[in-house]
Amino acid sequence: MRIRFDGKTVVVSGAGHGFGRCIAETFAQLGARVFGCDLSGAELAETAKAGVDTEVLDLTDRAAAAAWIAQIEQTTGGAVDVLVNNAGGVAEQEMDPIEEVPDADWDRVFAVNIGAAFALSRAVAAGMKRAGSGRIVNISSGAGLGPSLTGIQAYCSAKHAVVGLTRQLAHELGPFGITVNSVAPGFVRSNAASERQWAGYGEAGQKALIERIAMKRLGTAQDIANSVVFFASELAGFVNGQVLAVDGGK
Repeated sequence: MRIRFDGKTVVVSGAGHGFGRCIAETFAQLGARVFGCDLSGAELAETAKAGVDTEVLDLTDRAAAAAWIAQIEQTTGGAVDVLVNNAGGVAEQEMDPIEEVPDADWDRVFAVNIGAAFALSRAVAAGMKRAGSGRIVNISSGAGLGPSLTGIQAYCSAKHAVVGLTRQLAHELGPFGITVNSVAPGFVRSNAASERQWAGYGEAGQKALIERIAMKRLGTAQDIANSVVFFASELAGFVNGQVLAVDGGK
């Protein structure tokens, strides 16, 4: 079976770099009309070269997130077919002991991970219900299934919340023909934050991390994009509420 998304509208958050850019580019290559947002206009300019419609957007502004989805629906004349909630990360934070974590740091990580996924999922739901179909794919993390390698408490907690949102929406939206699933990547060197984290392990730590992976290599952004494409495809038509760990086997 050849997977194609011709005539489909795909929305990808955090599309300026890393997983998001690769996911957006992959869907565009498979025939979809892709809309991507990010905070960085400069990074989005690179993504746009793949034929992606881009928008500089701060998803912590939930009204702006909803307006973006409404604009896409108006432009395409229909509902969003696939929403990929990829925006997230550690918000440039480093690990601090819990007693030293400021409220603002905690709140920011939650806003850019679970808050953004909530805002966009809420915005596409009505259109998908009217269409009687849809796919929502949330990018969680290995940190959503266990302790985080980052050590950042808010990041681990927020990614667990993404898994919870996935499972809850699967039950709520399933009766309308909408599936909601999650991809949980292992460690991938895909952006500036992950490169800093990788460098911080040092040579011995890097070797130990790879040794804990059954396939003895790190994953790639394309590995993650391929898993998202599976969940969005007809092959996963009866797969709902699932979390797929893409980590090479740990």
